Amino acid sequence: MSKVPNTIRTILTAYSSTPDQTDDTPFTTASNTTVRDGVIASNFLAFGTKVQIPLLFGDKVFTVEDRMARKHDDKIDIWFPERHLAKNFGVKEAEVIILE
Repeated sequence: MSKVPNTIRTILTAYSSTPDQTDDTPFTTASNTTVRDGVIASNFLAFGTKVQIPLLFGDKVFTVEDRMARKHDDKIDIWFPERHLAKNFGVKEAEVIILE
C-alpha cells in the first residue's frame, strides 16, 4: 500500500542571500549547507523534508534546509539566487505537498 502524501495550504514568501534577509552568513543555511536552487526555509517542517508546490512550480522538488525568524512559524520561504527575483515572487498562498 503506497503512502498518500500530506497536503497543506500555507503562505509562501521568498528570500535571497543578502545579510538583511538572512544573517551574517547569507550563503549558508541553518542546516549548514550552501544555498542553491530548490532550498526552502521552514520552521514547522524538519530539515531534509521534501515538498512540491505544483500550482507554482509543477513537479519541482524543494528541500527544507533553512529556518526563518520565529514570527514566521507558519510560512515557507523559497530561496532565489537574486534579490529582484525574490521580490518579484512576493507573497503567495498555495497548496504544498509534503513528500517525505
